[in-house]
Amino acid sequence: MADVDRSDPDLKFLVVDRNAFSDPATQAEWSQKRLVWVPHETAGFVAASMKRAQGEEVEVELVETSKKVLVSRDDMQKMNPPKYDKQEDMADLTCLNEASVLHNIKERYYSGLIYTYSGLFCVVVNPYKRLPIYTEKIIEIYKGKKRHEVPPHVFAITDIAYRSMLQDREDQSILCTGESGAGKTENTKKVIQYLAYVAASKPKSSSHLPATNEGGLSFGELEQQLLKANPILEAFGNAKTVKNDNSSRFGKFVRINFDASGYIAGANIETYLLEKARIIRQAPDERTFHIFYQLLLGSTQEFKSNILLEDAKNYTFMTQGGLRVPGIDDIEEFTATQNAMKVMGISDDDMTSIWRVISASLLFGNMEFKQERNTDQATLPDNTVAQKVAHLLGIQVTDLTKAFLKPRIKVGRDYVTKAQTKEQVEFAIEAIGKATYERLFKWIVTRINRSLDRTKRQGASFIGILDIAGFEIFELNSFEQLCINYTNEKLQQLFNHTMFILEQEEYQREGIEWKFIDFGLDLQPTIDLIEKPMGIMALVDEECWFPKATDKSFVEKLVTSHAVHPKFVKSDFKSTADFSILHYAGQVNYSAAQWLMKNMDPLNENIVQYLQASQDPFVCHIWKDAEIVGMAQQAMTDTQFGRVTRKGMFRTVSQLYKEQLSKLMVTLRNTNPNFVRCIIPNHEKKAGKINAPLVLDQLRCNGVLEGIRICRQGFPNRIPFQEFRQRYELLTPNVIPKGFMDGKKACEKMIEALELDPGLFRIGQSKIFFRAGVLAHLEEERDLRITDLVVKFQAYCRGLLARRNYQKRVQQLNAIRILQRNCAAYLKLRNWQWWRLYTKVKPLLQVTKNDEKVMQKENELKEITEKLHHHEAEVQNLDKQYQQALEEKNILAEQLQAETELCAEAEEMRARLAARKQEMEEIIHDMEARIEEEEEKVLKSGEERKKLQQHIQDLEEQLEEEEAARQKLQIEKVQAEAKMKQFEEQLVASDDFKEKFGKDKKNLEEKLSDVSATLAEEEEKAKHLLKLKAKHESTIGELEDKLRKDNQQKQEVERAKRKCETELGDMKEQVLERKQQVEEIQLQLGKREEEVAQALMKVDEEAAAKANAQKALRELESQLGEVVEDLDAEKEARNKAEKQKRDLNEELEALKNELLDSLDVTAAQQELRTAREKELANIKKSLEDETSNHEQMTTDMRHKHSHEISQINNQLDQLKKTKTQAEKGKSQLEAELADLANELKATSGNKQEAERKRKQLENHAGELNAKLTESESRCTEAQERLGKILNEMESMGSQLQEAETRASQASKSTDGLEAQLSEVAANLEEETRQKLAVNSKLRALENEKEHLLEQVEEEEGKAKTLEKNLTTASQQLADARRKAEEESEQVAKLEEYKKKQMKDFEEMQHRMEEVQSSNEKLDKSKKKMSAELDDANIELDSHRSKVLELEKKQRNFDKILAEEKMNGERISTERDNAERDAREKETKLLNLNRGLEELQAQLDESERSRRQLQAELDDLVNTQGTADKNVHELEKAKRQLEQELVEQKTQLEELEDELQQTEDQKMRLEVNMQALKTQFERDLAAKEEAGEEKRRGMAKQIRDLEAELDEERKQKQAAVNAKKKLETDYKDLESTMDMNNKLKEDALKQLKKLQQAMKEIQRDAEEAHASKNEVLQQSKDLEKKIKALESDLVQMQEDLSAAERARRTAESERDELAEELSSSGSKGALAIDEKRRLDARIAALEGELEEEQTQSEMLMERARKAQISIEQLTTELAGERGNAQKMENSKMMLERQNKELKVKLEEVENSNRAKAKAAIAALESKVSNLEEQLSAEAQERMLAAKGNRKLEKKIKELLMQLEDERRHADQYKEQNEKTNGRMKAMRRQLDEAEEEISREKAHRRKAQRELDDFVESNESMNREINNLKNKLRSAGNVVMAAEGFKDKKREKEQND
Repeated sequence: MADVDRSDPDLKFLVVDRNAFSDPATQAEWSQKRLVWVPHETAGFVAASMKRAQGEEVEVELVETSKKVLVSRDDMQKMNPPKYDKQEDMADLTCLNEASVLHNIKERYYSGLIYTYSGLFCVVVNPYKRLPIYTEKIIEIYKGKKRHEVPPHVFAITDIAYRSMLQDREDQSILCTGESGAGKTENTKKVIQYLAYVAASKPKSSSHLPATNEGGLSFGELEQQLLKANPILEAFGNAKTVKNDNSSRFGKFVRINFDASGYIAGANIETYLLEKARIIRQAPDERTFHIFYQLLLGSTQEFKSNILLEDAKNYTFMTQGGLRVPGIDDIEEFTATQNAMKVMGISDDDMTSIWRVISASLLFGNMEFKQERNTDQATLPDNTVAQKVAHLLGIQVTDLTKAFLKPRIKVGRDYVTKAQTKEQVEFAIEAIGKATYERLFKWIVTRINRSLDRTKRQGASFIGILDIAGFEIFELNSFEQLCINYTNEKLQQLFNHTMFILEQEEYQREGIEWKFIDFGLDLQPTIDLIEKPMGIMALVDEECWFPKATDKSFVEKLVTSHAVHPKFVKSDFKSTADFSILHYAGQVNYSAAQWLMKNMDPLNENIVQYLQASQDPFVCHIWKDAEIVGMAQQAMTDTQFGRVTRKGMFRTVSQLYKEQLSKLMVTLRNTNPNFVRCIIPNHEKKAGKINAPLVLDQLRCNGVLEGIRICRQGFPNRIPFQEFRQRYELLTPNVIPKGFMDGKKACEKMIEALELDPGLFRIGQSKIFFRAGVLAHLEEERDLRITDLVVKFQAYCRGLLARRNYQKRVQQLNAIRILQRNCAAYLKLRNWQWWRLYTKVKPLLQVTKNDEKVMQKENELKEITEKLHHHEAEVQNLDKQYQQALEEKNILAEQLQAETELCAEAEEMRARLAARKQEMEEIIHDMEARIEEEEEKVLKSGEERKKLQQHIQDLEEQLEEEEAARQKLQIEKVQAEAKMKQFEEQLVASDDFKEKFGKDKKNLEEKLSDVSATLAEEEEKAKHLLKLKAKHESTIGELEDKLRKDNQQKQEVERAKRKCETELGDMKEQVLERKQQVEEIQLQLGKREEEVAQALMKVDEEAAAKANAQKALRELESQLGEVVEDLDAEKEARNKAEKQKRDLNEELEALKNELLDSLDVTAAQQELRTAREKELANIKKSLEDETSNHEQMTTDMRHKHSHEISQINNQLDQLKKTKTQAEKGKSQLEAELADLANELKATSGNKQEAERKRKQLENHAGELNAKLTESESRCTEAQERLGKILNEMESMGSQLQEAETRASQASKSTDGLEAQLSEVAANLEEETRQKLAVNSKLRALENEKEHLLEQVEEEEGKAKTLEKNLTTASQQLADARRKAEEESEQVAKLEEYKKKQMKDFEEMQHRMEEVQSSNEKLDKSKKKMSAELDDANIELDSHRSKVLELEKKQRNFDKILAEEKMNGERISTERDNAERDAREKETKLLNLNRGLEELQAQLDESERSRRQLQAELDDLVNTQGTADKNVHELEKAKRQLEQELVEQKTQLEELEDELQQTEDQKMRLEVNMQALKTQFERDLAAKEEAGEEKRRGMAKQIRDLEAELDEERKQKQAAVNAKKKLETDYKDLESTMDMNNKLKEDALKQLKKLQQAMKEIQRDAEEAHASKNEVLQQSKDLEKKIKALESDLVQMQEDLSAAERARRTAESERDELAEELSSSGSKGALAIDEKRRLDARIAALEGELEEEQTQSEMLMERARKAQISIEQLTTELAGERGNAQKMENSKMMLERQNKELKVKLEEVENSNRAKAKAAIAALESKVSNLEEQLSAEAQERMLAAKGNRKLEKKIKELLMQLEDERRHADQYKEQNEKTNGRMKAMRRQLDEAEEEISREKAHRRKAQRELDDFVESNESMNREINNLKNKLRSAGNVVMAAEGFKDKKREKEQND
């Protein structure tokens, strides 16, 4: 701090005098007393002197009280020497411990020094009073100073961050943490104040005066807004608490962006953890947010009535009423808040909307609900408050009350109203109130950010200021404290990491051997416990998924998961906390009450929907992007392909906070952090008082002591070699030899002599490092050595003084003796006469000596004269030297003046280059923005292409499914043929059976007589079968009719196919013709593209020139940095004026030369223009003819397409009818099969009866021989019939084969037709694409044609103006010729300057080519990096999937554990029940025993009373004589007593019986108890064994899972390593990823909107099944809409052409302005600046034009894609219908086969009973197979119907897409209208500019009269104008040029 004046009174509260601490007396006292620090209850630590040691304890004497105390050695802490008192950096303390840190902070605080460094920390103690250390003068002191040059201050930290940001180009962050009331917000404000002062942009002109803040500091508009953002945030986010009257109840991260020159370019604010609960209730002596009180007190009565405000006491949410804060005037604060909001640009309408929302959030709490008596339903008796709320929020009262009382909940696909209790409604009210205020707060923050980020300057780097709550430890901590402490753990880890990276880098720089330690890992276990999977936050999120989960279940799961974790502590049974965590600041107890509810933060979904649809646009806006966090949002929806997707992600508060914190930590890690730790000294808010335990606790929580702990592990004390040698050479005398020695070697010798332990020190390159406490030990030894030396020195001095005194005394004695001797001699001589004579004569003897004296004087005079001459000569020499010095001084002054002029010129050059650089940077930023937009468009098109590919894949999958179904049908057909072969084999077997039957016939002839009766019955059955046969024949006839119809349809299809083929041929011919035409047009376009490429080359050359200019600028800046400080303001102004004059003349001549060059180019361009116009006219005619022909073809194709769709619909209806008929036939066949089965059963019974009768009828065989012959004849007839049937079967088989061959041919023909159709569709698609491309090119050519025509018109107008100018110039020639001779010399100079410029230009072109090559290389590397990033993303996805699988396994394991817990709990409940029963029985026994004892006592009392009565009776008997009258009464009494006695005896007996019974019961109970105990013990043992077995099994599972987990961890570690490798590459691509994330968020929002629309589409789909004709009508309407869109696009293009015309008019006006400006020689420099600005604005307008063109092309492409997808869907429909027809044909064939087989079956049954039975069985199996085929066909039909439904859904989705595109078109129309409005405004401005131009023309005419000889200059100017025109033709709309010119005019007027 050499530069700081310590005596300055302004630095009274910043600087301390260090000389006061180097007092040797205090140093000696410290070393003598052996002072240490001893712990104390209230003071924290007190000073004490060590007396004596007693083992492990030490007796010390307290310094303040002189009390002696025994203290443990471990509790004592070393004290620093007095020289370290009030140390500015506590890291320099030699004894680093808690006591020393606390003492240093206390001493500095008592001296008024609130800022202290602690390594990287700046510790701030709240002074509780205003200190004059934040003034402008203080800021100037700290501005640009290094940290060690100025005292500790938050300004020093801020300045370090600002300077390192500018020098290193590295982003900075300042982290302010601390408790509530510690001063975080105030220090944040001071940081922003300092940055606003230091980095404020300079005011542009005198008209824009800068604003001033309270301190009188001047700022620009942006800086003023940055400062005014704080009052708004304090009003809406701060509140009064017990600790702090202005406590921030949210965290914020203020990000201030700076441009490359260090000026503030913008700002952004992010907020964290707003305390929403303060809105609904407040603790005693606390308030809600300030804005509520400001609004209630500061607004007028009329305004209150408008927004329905009441008194503060009437609001239930304001629990403490209108509590006032001393020192805060809410009315003044309200006006300040309103002013700040106006400065921020918040309109009055928005402000009134804000106050309305605040009033509504207060009124929510006044809604009083009641509970109905019979039900749980809540009611709202009085809805006046609800009406107010609904009025303020713009919703209906009925909707509001219904949503709260009976909300609609989605159950499956239906909505159900749910009854709400009073508690549920009140909870919902509070949640909505909190959410409303939170969303309002977020809106205000975003609005502030929008105001702060609207400057054009691009932010090169930023400084972030983090104001967030510090570590909090209360008695019980909740979910909010966990989030805050988790944040502080991460910040402390960041501090440890950064601090010791710097520390260890210094060790490496000094060459010290040091193992790198990552001190951030000390905190990693705690962070993992909170954030990792299965951590605390993950478990909270997991519990939120389960509806039955509670806080208790969460705590149980947490304890089971983390009981073994080293940082997790289970709670005791006595404590109220649920669990504890060991943080770096200590153990923190947490209560899990309401954690799940706080994490979910549920809202009433119905209320949110109503608020989103509010009539108030402000309310609708703040709620528009609300995501309802709750289980109801997880609705499952069907997609278009039948899959189920989850609709809304369940995002909890902890997940959102983790995302915010991770983003913040990424930002902070990418910055260079600076730490400010704020400390509250006491809770009484008193100045100058420190509560030591409170400060120590905060030092722990803020990480200061943690940093000291880590410091001890390193070498915190370091001294340069020279200082160490100078200070401690006393301790090593005679070690260092005399002469020069290197400092390092000297220190090494000193260390060897001191014999220090090698572990206590390290010797670096320039310093020597010591462990903590080593320097204190050396200081003690040095003090002892110095005391010894001082003692010896004092002894030597005392001896010397004593010896001197002795010598003096001896000399005095000698002198006294001489005096005595002389006095004695004088006394003897005084009376002697000769002596008297001598004394009288002696004076006379001096006359002889006068000559000698004269001689002496003459000699002296000679010497003096010689000296005088010598001095005169010296004076002359000095005069000469003085004259020389003056001459040299003048020469130096002239040189200095020349140097200053050169510096001024260099400064001007630098300023001009800086302006040019800024303009080029703006152009670059515009180009980068254009590139980013193009990349975004490419990404969007890629995403759309992926979606379309996915859609095509799904359609291909469906087609594959249909093909598989067709193959299944063919397989079933093959199976049917196999069954037919089986039937034939069965027929062969029946023939064999017939031969066997012939052999058996001879044996059975005798038995036939008995069977004749049964034959009659069989004949009746045969008749019945004949009837069935007739029915089947009828069905076969019907099927044959259907087959004929199918053949006819097939023929029609073949005809249509032929037609399509002919049309296809025609279309191909047309396509070839179009291709030829397109090739011709492409050749013409190629030429145009070459011209465009040349223009792009020019742009690239300009970019290269810009890069070279930037390099030159940097070099100039480095050279000029040292010179600028010495320049005087007056000389700068003078030199600037002269330099401007020269530059203007030079630039004027250069412009003249360029204009001369440009005139030669115009003639050739006009010829080219005429040729191009002719070509354009021919192309336009041909293209118009082609478009008309193509439109006719498309209309014909659409008509055909609609006709075919109607035919397909009719065919579908017919298929449905045939399906119903087939189902009816199937039911009939099933009934017939049932009848046949019954008949079979009857025949089997009859067979058994026939066998019985056969035995009886064997005797009658002889009689039936005659009948046998008849039967033989019948048998032959049956054989003949059998042969006929076989022949018929063969013919049927051949017919079947023929039908199958036909079917296969038909299927092949249909496949060929489908392929041809697909080719036709592809050709159509190509045609449509080519048509669109041709249309776009045609429009471009038309635009160019119009452009050229307008240019021709402009050229004609300019030619006229030039003629006029020539006439005027001819008059002025005479006067100008006189001045031409004078200016000819200047022209020669300008030509030389021009040659130099041309050389520079060629060099710039070479550099430009090099830059282009480097850009191409960078593009290639970018592509490679993107590919690597994609691979990395794929690997990440795979790892994530593995992690998800592991999590699933873990959940299953948790479920098993939960089941085991449930079993254990059930066993424990059974045990508890048994114990309870035993206890109840024991209590019954005890009660019975008590009853027995009571009865026994009553018996004893009755016995006593009987004895007493007996005694009284005896007394009465004795007194009979005296009382004869009472004898009778006594006898009565005696009888009564005897009766009572008898009754007592009976009661006694009964009681004894009961006692006996109870004893018996007791015995039984004891026996039962013993039995129950034994049984219970057995059950327990069995259950324990089962539990042990389960535990063993679970242990095995756990081991397996652990092994799997280990493997997964290894894999995860490998993934982490790979991730670390990729992070370096990933950082480079983060910017692009951010853009992708933004696009993704937009896409997600659109997806949500589309999902909401999907519900409505599904409802409409069910209705649309019945009305397909309406869909066709809609498709026609869509085509009309597409045409309308195309017409709209044409209109938009016409509007664009109109805009280009306006641009051209502006160009012509700009050219005229350029002529005027160039003609005026004094204003040439302004014209050049104007030209640069115009170039920049032209580039920006070009970008806007290209964006509009790309948007229109996107619209055209979307319409084309919609048409293509519709055509694809129609072709797919046709294919599906063809497949359905094939299925129907195959079904008909099968039904025919069925009928034929049934006919054959009936004939076989008639022929023979046995054969009939076999045939019936075979036919039954065949019928079953056919039924299976029918069912398979029905299933396939169902699948086909599903496919049709899916296609219909796709059609509807496409319709929705078309509607979306229509909306986009409407939006683009609106944008076009806005641009038209802007154009009109620009035209007005142009009119105004024309008026100003007319005025300027009058001035110009006056000037032109004096300039006659400038005809040549005019021609050169015209050439330059033509050059400018050529450059500007490729540019876009230059409407903004007039604005720039207008602004320039205004600035000129203001300057004038």
